[in-house]
Amino acid sequence: MNILAILIPVSLVLGGIGLYAFFWSIKNSQYDDPKGNAERILSDRYDDSPEGD
Repeated sequence: MNILAILIPVSLVLGGIGLYAFFWSIKNSQYDDPKGNAERILSDRYDDSPEGD
């Protein structure tokens, strides 16, 4: 039972760090690509086709 006194705070700290990193990435627009989505739908090229075709 003494190990729980160590594991619970460690897991809360690691979860807090992950939550902070997630909110930091949203704040710094890491997930935004509005122009790429708008142009990708009109393209004839597929992402998986070779460059030479």
